[in-house]
Amino acid sequence: MSKKSEQTIEIRAFLLAQIEKHPADLTGIASDKFKVSRQAIRKHIQTLVNDGSITAMGATRDRQYKLNLLTEFKIEVPISSSISEDTLWRESIRPKLQDIPSSIIGICQYGFTEMVNNVLDHSEGENLSICVRRTAAYLEILISDDGIGIFNKISKILGLNDKINVILELAKGKLTTDPQRHTGEGIFFTSRVFDSFMIISGNLMFAHTETDNDWLLEEKENIVEGTLVRLRIAPASRRTIKEVFDKYADGEDYGFSKTHIPVTLARYGDENLVSRSQAKRLLTRFEKFKEIVLDFSGVEIVGQAFADELFRVFKIDNPLVHVNYVNANEQVEKMILRAISLP
Repeated sequence: MSKKSEQTIEIRAFLLAQIEKHPADLTGIASDKFKVSRQAIRKHIQTLVNDGSITAMGATRDRQYKLNLLTEFKIEVPISSSISEDTLWRESIRPKLQDIPSSIIGICQYGFTEMVNNVLDHSEGENLSICVRRTAAYLEILISDDGIGIFNKISKILGLNDKINVILELAKGKLTTDPQRHTGEGIFFTSRVFDSFMIISGNLMFAHTETDNDWLLEEKENIVEGTLVRLRIAPASRRTIKEVFDKYADGEDYGFSKTHIPVTLARYGDENLVSRSQAKRLLTRFEKFKEIVLDFSGVEIVGQAFADELFRVFKIDNPLVHVNYVNANEQVEKMILRAISLP
């Protein structure tokens, strides 16, 4: 393949991936990224319009673009002991996914069966709804139920007094309300094998974007009864289940021994992370892992007591657990290094 052909594929993939975030300035951001003229980018956009991948709306100066929905199908199933997640996948979902790479099919099967099994075992609902959508940019699976709601269920059974705590614990992994039947790995790994993962329940939305490792926790105005999970991945993605599992596995026994925790999820609103009690809340269940990476993206300030509890006190009590950090700004790293240096 020529260099020009490779760039054409790269530019069009970029346009499709960015169109939802930048419907009005798509030409400009693509021109800046690839260092080509706006006229050249418009030709690529027009090709995507002509082949039905996207739609252009409005006059030239105010033009915006949107992805076209290429296919969509929905099924609704009463929740009962007579249905199983693997049968639903094999009979209702897999036959509809044609011309999808086998690696992406494997990811979709894994995420679908894990999330549907959670509904069947934990939702306490009566109905399960599934929707599969395809655009030129992504394959999306929506799984919803009318049950108690995932955040309500976990907080109730585990005695967590705040649903934000529930989301932090979900992000760590190994969280389950039924340890005899579940390992607590399903949501953790599903959130990382897809390009984007989202749970909405009640008025809370928890989302993770794997491509740029963004984490989002928001309160929504509209209340979602039960739970809605959205799984999304680009058919062209080169991610594999094996590489994701290997990233968090122990090299000796392949157990789930590593985790990557977004520290920003430990905050309430715009508060700063300064106290030992905040650190202790973050440290909950750290002893279940051998290696922990604390990601300080989006955290501007931490206090001395917070850093000391994480990086000195915890190590004294748990010498076999290794706590590392990434994406710390100058102020945060200064506090961390100070705590590490203390005897």
